[in-house]
Amino acid sequence: MANPKRRHSQARTGKRRAHDALRRANLAECPNCHEPKLPHRVCPHCGQYKGREVIEVTSE
Repeated sequence: MANPKRRHSQARTGKRRAHDALRRANLAECPNCHEPKLPHRVCPHCGQYKGREVIEVTSE
């Protein structure tokens, strides 16, 4: 197995890690209940997707 001969500099390590940051999830507005939801997914509040009810949501 290969072993490094020299340690990587902090600048080189930082350049590699520059793209590792997490991004905030983009939220879309549900056209039915106007709550924020992830795009291309069923709304967890009303259970609708593309204008039809996909899952049954119980009110607590």
